[in-house]
Amino acid sequence: MSSLNNVLYFQAGLGVLANIFLLSFYTFIILVHKSKLMDLISCQLTFIHIVLVLTGGDIGLMDVFESLSIENNLKCKTTFYINRMMRALSICITCLLSLFQAVTISPNSSVLAKFKLKLKKYITYAFFYIWSLNLSFSSNLIFYVGAFTNLSETKQIKVTKSCSIFPMNDIIRALILTVTTSRDVFLVGVMLTTSTYMVIILFRHQRQCKHLHSLSHPRASPEKRATQTILLLVIFFVVMYWMDFIISSTAALLWMYHPVILTLQKFVMNAYPTITPLVQISSDNRIINMLANLRSKCQQVFRKV
Repeated sequence: MSSLNNVLYFQAGLGVLANIFLLSFYTFIILVHKSKLMDLISCQLTFIHIVLVLTGGDIGLMDVFESLSIENNLKCKTTFYINRMMRALSICITCLLSLFQAVTISPNSSVLAKFKLKLKKYITYAFFYIWSLNLSFSSNLIFYVGAFTNLSETKQIKVTKSCSIFPMNDIIRALILTVTTSRDVFLVGVMLTTSTYMVIILFRHQRQCKHLHSLSHPRASPEKRATQTILLLVIFFVVMYWMDFIISSTAALLWMYHPVILTLQKFVMNAYPTITPLVQISSDNRIINMLANLRSKCQQVFRKV
């Protein structure tokens, strides 16, 4: 069990560091340079992932609350609420990012092309509605989570070393599960549809480029690299998200959590926020060029020394 916890801590540390680096980069681009709408969406998603990792278990904000001597019941409600809200925001913003990409690269003859000129306006409205809905919807969880009381007759589910979920009415539990499942199925469906659409467009563009460029070119084309990145992120997101959802739903229906299963769920839940910034960093030419320039300058400094 201790080895699993060590892996979880390493994963959380890697995820936080990678996302902080990416958040700093996007913040610099937005404040100093002319930013794109894609940067605004990615910056928001990166911030969400930082908070998501920090609130995903017996780490992060739990330790901060412990040092501040905040009441266990309050810190449990706060941490659980923030984590669940960020989890919902992660899938919503990822879906928005996928939809935005599909509209951006769509040809002028397509149905989506008419939305290109109004993207900035639509994105602003989308941010407002996404945050508002998730802030309000996640608030119902505050009433069903609190400090672990160590009383077996309450039939509580222990989700961290000091927090647990209390029993709820079967109708309320079924309602929450139905609404959450419907939301997730819809958003994942939109992501898969838009990603498939983007892959088709990129492959068509790649076939057209073959008539203009030599087929013996050793390097992969930008379109092929973009297609591989989209497929990787979408497939990984869908697999990790539904693994987490299956574990959470099973535990909610059976009203039982094994410590090993709980640790595995935390690992699965933090996998996407950890891998996403690494993929974004490795595929963004601006970051690659910046790191290359920084490396060359460091080498020059060391040579002078």
